[in-house]
Amino acid sequence: MADETYNPWTVVNVVFHHLVEQGLHPELGEGGHPGDPAAELLRAFGIQPHVEGDARVHDKVRQQLADLRERMLGEQ
Repeated sequence: MADETYNPWTVVNVVFHHLVEQGLHPELGEGGHPGDPAAELLRAFGIQPHVEGDARVHDKVRQQLADLRERMLGEQ
């Protein structure tokens, strides 16, 4: 089977809707950031999550770039 990629939130969303239809009330991440538990759910299905789907990675990169701009250019 060729490597396929999926938007992890699409897969998690499908699973959650299915559980809700069964009368359950799923919760992911115990109120914290759901990225890590969602990635584990995907791995359980044999889907390899990719970093580009993790908003925390993008936020960290944006912050690093803002820090560099401030240091190098004095921008805030």
